[in-house]
Order: sequence, then C-alpha cells, then structure tokens
Amino acid sequence: MHILHLDSAITGDASVSRSLTAQIVSRLTAADPAATVTYRDLAADEVPVIDSAWFKAVRVGTDDPSPEEQAQIRTSDTLLAEVQAADTLVIGLPIYNFSLPSQLKTWLDQIARAGVSFRYTEAGPEGLLTGKRAIVAYTAAGTPIGSDMDHASGYLRHMLGFLGITDVTFVPADGLAFDREAGMARAQQAMDQIAA
Repeated sequence: MHILHLDSAITGDASVSRSLTAQIVSRLTAADPAATVTYRDLAADEVPVIDSAWFKAVRVGTDDPSPEEQAQIRTSDTLLAEVQAADTLVIGLPIYNFSLPSQLKTWLDQIARAGVSFRYTEAGPEGLLTGKRAIVAYTAAGTPIGSDMDHASGYLRHMLGFLGITDVTFVPADGLAFDREAGMARAQQAMDQIAA
C-alpha cells in the first residue's frame, strides 16, 4: 500500500487536523509495515494558484513551452502523479470560515485535469483516479460536519468522487470550541472503525 499524506492547516504544531492525519497514517503503517508514504504539506509547499498562464501551459499546452510554462507543467504533473501512485489518501481538512482551506482548494484545482484525472463521455464526466480510498480528518471549532454551515466536507467528497475516488471516510473532530474532549472522542471512535 502506498499512502499520500496531505496536510493543509496553517496552524502548525497546534493543528488538530495535522495530529489526526499523523495518527491515521501511523495506524495504517502499523497494520501494513510494508506501506510507503509520500507526505505533502500544502500550507508550507505553497502550491501555486491556477491562473490564465497555468491554463495556457497545462490545460491548453504549447509546442514550445517557455521555462516558466515548463515549471507550471512540472508542478501540476508532480501533484497529480502523487495521487496516481497512491492507494490511500489521508487528507487533513480543517474548516476555515465554513469551508476548506484555500491551499486544499488550490491542490484540487491543480489535479483536476480533463483527459488526465477525469474525462467527458457521452454519459457525462468520468473520474480516472479509480481504485483508491480517501480518509479525511475533518476538524472544526464550531462547524458540525454535515450541517448547513459545512461547505467543505460535501464539496471535498464531490470533488474526489468526480475524479474517481468514491471510497471516502471522514474522521470528524467537530465542535472543538464547545466541547473539545467530546470532539476528539468522536474522532478517535471514527479512527477505531477504519479498517487498514
């Protein structure tokens, strides 16, 4: 098993989602000592936001890309290759202002590429990143997972499914501002139910 471990919290060592993703990865590797892990810190790595130059270089393509365009292509290709190589994705999803961090959204924008990670067919879009599972550490001070204010978990599930990753499990530690102990207990219970 190869694991892609993604963190996106901007809070460093104080991050609950970082702690949970580390615990999840530790459990997975303990259950499968032969497992390998690729780690990417989306907050520290500063994944570039897509823009018109990215669209020209990566989505449209040119016969003779400039050095800048080559760098954009390499970045997007590297991020996508990490997902393609993974059997399991472990994703940290801290909630900021009722939604996902911009760093995580930017990563999704980089890997959502027509003809590579999904394609359009007569029956509609088809995800090409199949045969993988995702385990998402959802953390929130005051946004209950699945509530009307939660604009993150449904979006992330949808995007992963759009790309072909339909086996998605959430490990929620929500309501931390009101009852941290209960929120962490919910997360531990969800982790205990994850089959390696």
